[in-house]
Amino acid sequence: MSLVVNIYYTGKNGSARKFAEEMVSSGIVERVRAEEGNERYEYFFPMEDTETVMLIDRWKNQEALDLHHKSEMMKEIADLRNKYELKMRVERIMINKE
Repeated sequence: MSLVVNIYYTGKNGSARKFAEEMVSSGIVERVRAEEGNERYEYFFPMEDTETVMLIDRWKNQEALDLHHKSEMMKEIADLRNKYELKMRVERIMINKE
């Protein structure tokens, strides 16, 4: 069973896209992808909402996600989110991998 977390980051004047770009350029994205239990970490841009970026974040199980949430990277991500003054909306989905 995998856990998928869709996170919608919304800002103003392109700040959500700038946040995603800095997440990539700073190396945070690659470090998250390298964490034990991470199965997917990708940003998408909705066509009809240019001020929102969607992150698909998939983990092997809840334990792997919990370890990620306790990592030093979470502070870096929160700091960037604050820098770009983003609001978040989160959806959690369990996937049975039979």
